[in-house]
Amino acid sequence: MTIFNQKGMPYKNKKMKQLILLGFMTILVGCKQATVAQQPPAPSTTPEEVNRIMSFLASDELSGRDTGSIGLEKAAQFAEAEFTKYGLKPYFSNFLDEFQAKGVKTYNVVGYLEGTDPELAKEYVIVGAHFDHIGTAKKVANDTIANGANDNAAGSTAVLAAAKYFATTHSNKRSMLFVLFGAEEQGLLGSEHLANVLKEKQLPLYTLVNFEMIGVPLIDKSYQAYITGYKKSNMAEKINEYVGSELIGFLPKAKAFGLFRRSDNYPFYKTFKVPAQTISTFDFTNYNYYHHVDDEVEQLDFEFMANFINACIPALRRMTNTPEQEIKLYK
Repeated sequence: MTIFNQKGMPYKNKKMKQLILLGFMTILVGCKQATVAQQPPAPSTTPEEVNRIMSFLASDELSGRDTGSIGLEKAAQFAEAEFTKYGLKPYFSNFLDEFQAKGVKTYNVVGYLEGTDPELAKEYVIVGAHFDHIGTAKKVANDTIANGANDNAAGSTAVLAAAKYFATTHSNKRSMLFVLFGAEEQGLLGSEHLANVLKEKQLPLYTLVNFEMIGVPLIDKSYQAYITGYKKSNMAEKINEYVGSELIGFLPKAKAFGLFRRSDNYPFYKTFKVPAQTISTFDFTNYNYYHHVDDEVEQLDFEFMANFINACIPALRRMTNTPEQEIKLYK
């Protein structure tokens, strides 16, 4: 390598050339380190972590997590402990957003993570899933506990994993709420309650992503999951753009069965008039245990779940960091 002085003449002094080369190398290394430091941290949910969370939420000890039950209260306490361990703060006076569901006291569990940008932090992204189930179902081999592993300990696990990631990395410029909704099985009562409360508080909601039944992969599809209300917004398009692959697709059956209105995204869509949609991998052909006592952890694919959650994290991260609100409802 030839090094030239300010007059355009090559340096002849060997020691001077070595010093200048050393300076160049130092700058190059510094630039490389800065580039690495600017790279977003990689998601790190493992099958073992999924197993740990799922094995508690879908255990017989929780007796199917029926609304108002001791089992659901234990699940709420578990989520509280996880949020506290991650370093999240309560959005309300504590993590439990109490409400009445058909005369029974129950909860949403709500964790809050402030955004890192002074302006964008005024806007919110909600990541949610319901954590209640139906308690019991038709007896099979002396078992009546409807453990609700896929429905919806699986979605709850995705919320907890996302909460851990963002609380650890602080890679969100917008503020985030991580919510486990109660009383979904009673008619979306928990999400309806929380949507109304947050609307009264005039919370500036950008978008909501809800996870429902993601415990097993789709079969013979080009995409990994589908989104309800696919044609109501550009959310699927933006998620795929953000992750650089066809992560989310369109499932005709989701529209035919009206799934957009049947999960906890809907009250937020109705109340806030913003993109609020549910991501799922259950298409009615790849899992036989909907509201069944055999909906247990042994039926689920933890490796798939971990990989899928990790694949979703970059999309959530981009949602919280774009300078403009890129996800929009179609008119």
